Amino acid sequence: QVQLVESGGGSVQSGGSLRISCKASTYTLDMGWFRQAPGKEREGVAAIYSDHSTTYADSVKGRFTISRDNAKKTYYLQMNSLKPEDTAMYYCATDLRCSWGNALLTSCYKSWGQGTQVTVSS
Repeated sequence: QVQLVESGGGSVQSGGSLRISCKASTYTLDMGWFRQAPGKEREGVAAIYSDHSTTYADSVKGRFTISRDNAKKTYYLQMNSLKPEDTAMYYCATDLRCSWGNALLTSCYKSWGQGTQVTVSS
């Protein structure tokens, strides 16, 4: 099973930017980013496929960008114009078991990282 390690989380003020990374132990076709705030369910943020197709949650469209570096087996989530409501633990996940149309569903992924905390202060 592929191992995933997130990094790059931290604290930033509202309106700021942050880039988080997910390093995979092997090449993966797909990668999704998810987040979970205290007391809330985990939700899909963005996903990318091997052909560089991407999909985003409405709440982050125009602010977040997912990308991949196949040579480094690393996946990125660039987060701009951050808001306090973006505060959450962010997880990457791979091994999509559903169609691409469901790429933001947590139940569709088999392998998960441990998460990296992102905190946005107002």
